[in-house]
Amino acid sequence: MSRTSWAEVAAWATRYAVASPSRIIDLGTGAGAGALALARRFPAAEVVAVDRSPVMLDRVRAAARQQELGERVHVVHADLDTAWPAVGAADLVWASSFLHEVADPGAVLQDVRAALRPGGLLAVVEMDGLPRFLPEDLGIGRPGLESRCHRALADAGWNAHPDWRPLLERTGFEVHGPHTVSTAAQHEPQVTAHYAQAWLTHMRPALRDRLAAEDRAVLDQLLTPEHPGALQHRRDLRLRADRTVWAARA
Repeated sequence: MSRTSWAEVAAWATRYAVASPSRIIDLGTGAGAGALALARRFPAAEVVAVDRSPVMLDRVRAAARQQELGERVHVVHADLDTAWPAVGAADLVWASSFLHEVADPGAVLQDVRAALRPGGLLAVVEMDGLPRFLPEDLGIGRPGLESRCHRALADAGWNAHPDWRPLLERTGFEVHGPHTVSTAAQHEPQVTAHYAQAWLTHMRPALRDRLAAEDRAVLDQLLTPEHPGALQHRRDLRLRADRTVWAARA
């Protein structure tokens, strides 16, 4: 998520939060972009970044130190499919592209509600569709490649998520939204190429048996730096993505 779209999502969701949260929990923090952004947005808050990957948590620690946030950003290693960690009470819980990944979302929501102080807020953010980077016609064959990749990944269950409002309400939350933020971010070409390289590299293994050989060949050309049509040489890439957020008060 670009900084602009994240700021818009956060501004909408946190209008329902207490004015100055003292403790924030970021569930499924990944590399910590959300946790660090929340720490910057709320400079008086302690932020607890939770993830089941020690590698990701090491990255969060390093980034927090680099951004001089190490005293306020802490990490907790936990698998929420197993048990809720000892993270204490919170004013704000952030769950971005996370809830659809757990085995029992209802059980996790019960744990979140128990952890929130009265009037505390849970923000659930989901990506509506996969991010797009490529023009329709790449000029190296196979127009419409990205759309076919997305259809194949959708068939594989990537990024499938429900409307969380009914489950949030059954758990006892007062729910606002959903609210959708659309992003068409214009970054420097090398920044967009970096994002695109990381994303397409991530999805490439899942397409091995789901995409035509001709499409796989073009995708591999995009990911091969030596190829003249590779992502890093292109100036026609643009990040496009939608995010939906639910704000749920305890």
